[in-house]
Amino acid sequence: MFKKLTHLKKINLSNNKVSEIEDGAFEGAASVSELHLTANQLESIRSGMFRGLDGLRTLMLRNNRISCIHNDSFTGLRNVRLLSLYDNQITTISPGAFDTLQALSTLNLLANPFNCNCQLAWLGDWLRKRKIVTGNPRCQNPDFLRQIPLQDVAFPDFRCEEGQEEGGCLPRPQCPQECACLDTVVRCSNKHLQALPKGLPKNVTELYLDGNQFTLVPGQLSTYKYLQLVDLSNNKISSLSNSSFTNMSQLTTLILSYNSLQCIPPLAFQGLRSLRLLSLHGNDISTLPEGIFADVTSLSHLAIGANPLHCDCHLRWLSSWVKTGYKEPGIARCAGPPDMEGKLLLTTPAKKFECQGAPTLAVQAKCDPCLSSPCRNQGSCHNDPLEAYRCTCPGGYKGRDCEVSLDSCASGPCENGGTCHAQEGEGAGFMCSCPAGFEGPTCGVNTDDCVAHTCANGGICVDGVGNYTCRCPVQYSGRACEQLVDFCSPELNPCQHKAQCVGTPDGPRCECPPGYAGDNCSENLDDCGAHRCQNGAQCVDEVNGYSCLCAEGYSGKLCEVPPQPPAPRGPCEGMECQNGASCVDQGSQAVCQCLPGFGGPECEKLLSVNFVDRDTYLQFTDLQNWPRANITLQVSTAEDNGILLYNGDNDHIAVELYQGHVRVSYDPGSYPSSAIYSAETINDGQFHTVELVTFDQMVNLSIDGGSPMTMDNFGKHYTLNSEAPLYVGGMPVDVNSAAFRLWQMLNGSSFHGCIRNLYINNELQDFTKTRMKPGVVPGCEPCRKLYCLHGICQPDASPGPVCHCEAGWGGLHCDQPADGPCHGHK
Repeated sequence: MFKKLTHLKKINLSNNKVSEIEDGAFEGAASVSELHLTANQLESIRSGMFRGLDGLRTLMLRNNRISCIHNDSFTGLRNVRLLSLYDNQITTISPGAFDTLQALSTLNLLANPFNCNCQLAWLGDWLRKRKIVTGNPRCQNPDFLRQIPLQDVAFPDFRCEEGQEEGGCLPRPQCPQECACLDTVVRCSNKHLQALPKGLPKNVTELYLDGNQFTLVPGQLSTYKYLQLVDLSNNKISSLSNSSFTNMSQLTTLILSYNSLQCIPPLAFQGLRSLRLLSLHGNDISTLPEGIFADVTSLSHLAIGANPLHCDCHLRWLSSWVKTGYKEPGIARCAGPPDMEGKLLLTTPAKKFECQGAPTLAVQAKCDPCLSSPCRNQGSCHNDPLEAYRCTCPGGYKGRDCEVSLDSCASGPCENGGTCHAQEGEGAGFMCSCPAGFEGPTCGVNTDDCVAHTCANGGICVDGVGNYTCRCPVQYSGRACEQLVDFCSPELNPCQHKAQCVGTPDGPRCECPPGYAGDNCSENLDDCGAHRCQNGAQCVDEVNGYSCLCAEGYSGKLCEVPPQPPAPRGPCEGMECQNGASCVDQGSQAVCQCLPGFGGPECEKLLSVNFVDRDTYLQFTDLQNWPRANITLQVSTAEDNGILLYNGDNDHIAVELYQGHVRVSYDPGSYPSSAIYSAETINDGQFHTVELVTFDQMVNLSIDGGSPMTMDNFGKHYTLNSEAPLYVGGMPVDVNSAAFRLWQMLNGSSFHGCIRNLYINNELQDFTKTRMKPGVVPGCEPCRKLYCLHGICQPDASPGPVCHCEAGWGGLHCDQPADGPCHGHK
């Protein structure tokens, strides 16, 4: 098996179920340096198992079932340097077991249940001298030495009880799973066996294989040289060979009764000098060749009854032989010739065994089946040890006797749906009519449809059956790769997060918006790389920015505000200040100190909001007593335009910042609507008070308590829609579009800045009771959304909050180095 693998270095048979390795299995594997047999089911080690592994250096036998190591287990492995016997069932090791391992430098004997009796005394001293063992193999028996390392046990402590001195390394008894064993007797009767069972003990002396399905004597039987009795009765054995029972010199009993034997060759029982009983009873034997029992010198009993013996001159020798010593008990009778029919072999005189012409063809054919010419249609006959004879049939015929005419189309030779047509005449063969797409004698060849393909733009033609397909480059599609693929189309655009898709000859390229990166702009950049969160705060990455998650007690944009000291027990004991407010004792009275933007006795109201993002707004429920209303609010912004208030649809009131002035458009249902403007501008970043008073068809506008601007709408009706919501700072897109289309708004931009202290009909409004769109944040801290990376935010500059940068930095967020915009860019 390995003789041709001259460069083989490693054999790994680990994690299988190997329980037995035949001697010489590795013959020819001299080049192998590593053999791994870990995690198998080996129970013993013999020197012959490793014959041929002359160059072996590493032998791994971990995790098997080995119980004993003999002194010849490793014979011939003189080059092995590493031997692992870890985790086996080794209880004892014969003295000198490792002497043949001349190059051994590492030995692993851990995890074995060593029995530290007198037979293992040599090993403790050997381990101390060699110092090649891995770890400390320990004793498991007897109890007083349990868990003591072998090399630490004194020589006198390796003791044997009376009768244990000769125990040594005895082989573990074997028995096949299908059989029953008692000492050296193995019974495998009536198990439907067709071959010898695995695991027969080598020292078996009696083997019972009767009542099975054997058709030949098993060839491996001759390897069991200690056999004294073999019972093969009641099988289906039809013939014997000259080597069926070789090497069985100790065999005394051979039982072949009730089989199908017709002919026995002259040397079938050669070498069976110890055989005393031979049973051929109940077969189909008509004659035996003279000299067949020449080697069976000890035979005392021959059972040959119930056979159709042909007692002519060719069997005269047997008549004389059985009379010598009465080897046949007088049961065997003749079946022919006619004048000998029914006569006993033992008592009929030898001179009666005469030849009067040739035996019948049926008798002769038992040892030469081809004499009866069983093969028809000019088939040639050959003797066969298993089937008596075998016919080699000419073309056009088949069957045991070539009796079946063979239709050349019967085997379906035409492939792929081809139609078979048998040709006339013996051996004329067949022809196949092939379907479209196939050709060849049996339609087994797929016609190459790519010969005249039309694949364009580097497309690769893939042959099909009767057609072809084009495998297109990534930037082309279509049946012939004729269409350029638009990867930036809505169906194929790979860019995420509203990135710009740009088509290139190599495919799409995504131009990412701020805060994103990656081929598809799918990666949110980590803005926490240079965060400035303080006091152990956790940085939370956001899109193109970050926020700080403060530790308990800390506050502020960067968590720079330390925790407030606990208030002394007093009036604040039962005070529940809301929205992050703290309670202070002012003259024995509890007062909630609200965070910016909140008010009320318990800071329960949100009084100021900052519109930091575009397209944001607040939505109030419908106004009461409309169109008679008084609305006052304080506004701070640096923008020129922005919606302040809007209510209604066709009947409306709209207040917006237009080019820095306050513009009011009013239509209480008396078309046409009218508009007035404030004389003052309020977009200087400071807070200004805007007061709006409506009474039926009149509206007054006052800025910072100055002289009011008045407008009268003299229509006939004043039915302003009191069910429509009041929007502050902006409004939904659909409402905005309608108002802009009807000229109720001149700009339509949402408000960007701060609104506080909104009174409607003298009632201070709580912004928490409104519908608030994201982008509106509590309080009026201008620096809330302006991150200065390398600088400090100034909230009250005339154009609004600005960053004052550290030396060497510039830009809107102090994130651009002064010596170049790409310096430090991540």
